[in-house]
Amino acid sequence: MRIGVDVRCFAQGKNTGIEEYTKKVLGAIFKQDCDNEYILFFNAWHKQDVDFSWALSHKNVSMKKYSIPNKLLNLSLWFLQYPKLDKLCGGVDAFFMPNSNFYAISQKTKLFLTIHDLSFEHYKHSFSWKRRAWHFFVNPRLLAKRAYHIFAVSEATKSDLCITYGVKKEKITVTCNGATSVEGKYDRNSIELIKIKEKYRLPYQFILYFGTIEPRKNIINIIEAYDLLRKSDENVKHKLVIAGARGWKGENIYRAVHTAQFQKDIIMLIDVPEDEKELIYALSSVFVYPSFFEGFGFPPLEAMMNNVPVISSHTTSLPEIVGRNAIMIDPMRVDEIVHALRAVVADKQLQNILTKQLTQYLQKFQWDKSATSCISNFIL
Repeated sequence: MRIGVDVRCFAQGKNTGIEEYTKKVLGAIFKQDCDNEYILFFNAWHKQDVDFSWALSHKNVSMKKYSIPNKLLNLSLWFLQYPKLDKLCGGVDAFFMPNSNFYAISQKTKLFLTIHDLSFEHYKHSFSWKRRAWHFFVNPRLLAKRAYHIFAVSEATKSDLCITYGVKKEKITVTCNGATSVEGKYDRNSIELIKIKEKYRLPYQFILYFGTIEPRKNIINIIEAYDLLRKSDENVKHKLVIAGARGWKGENIYRAVHTAQFQKDIIMLIDVPEDEKELIYALSSVFVYPSFFEGFGFPPLEAMMNNVPVISSHTTSLPEIVGRNAIMIDPMRVDEIVHALRAVVADKQLQNILTKQLTQYLQKFQWDKSATSCISNFIL
């Protein structure tokens, strides 16, 4: 069986959750499946030095590279339904898209699709007009309808697809993500931690948020809760570190930092290199993630992998990710964030309870399991 795979997400040279997912799940698929032939479809108008050795080192994996201007290709795919991506791959039986994108494939070709979340349906105000326009033209609802089978990264996303798009549950398989590049290999005595601590002038104790800097992540409520915590408890000396990549509509977040009462104790780390991310997790005292909406939610998983106590929203997929290993809060209730922070930073026993059985619990998040599930559906 010949399977085409859309890897256009790597053309931007970024390393967001989509790129991370695509590389990890495909890497696991290629290691397991030696029977099917995989043809990667890649397009980039400007030359991109993308390393695909992790994929092309497998004998049954090849690549078709094109340099069509992206706007022209997307317009043609959307308006003319041409060219057919399966034909650009040299003819395939199935086509796998690890994320929604412009597409056109032959009617006989089976389309497999991963949907990570429908946040753009529920939190339109959190997205820039360009991003909203992109979703409008890509039309994930129609894409989900056309798909032969859909992989959802959580039960919450599967449920959302059924309710919001009317997709039949039999058409959806939940394939939980595995761990990211974070491995949980550092302890407080690692020399690498000392170097990072000095580089970013990090304190010995700090509260950490790590994720995209955008409204959906509820960062303004973190800042407000931190101010209230410091005002109400003079024994708390922890600083607040907000780290992550710039997202859309972040202006109000930066403004909230600059107007916070304890602004001098808030540290912002923007666009942290990927190889430093785990070190910052490992240095933190507690991780807080009161996001309004998550299709999966990598950051709490990454924090738990580094044995860091987690405070998380009780919404969407996050209860699936953290299980009973975190304090769950209502993201709309700033007072709940304050109470949770106060409890964790002050109680060593509670910290130990939250991190006691993480090693065993985290075994459920394995890319090999996701890959096995994908492969079994490919051959149906």
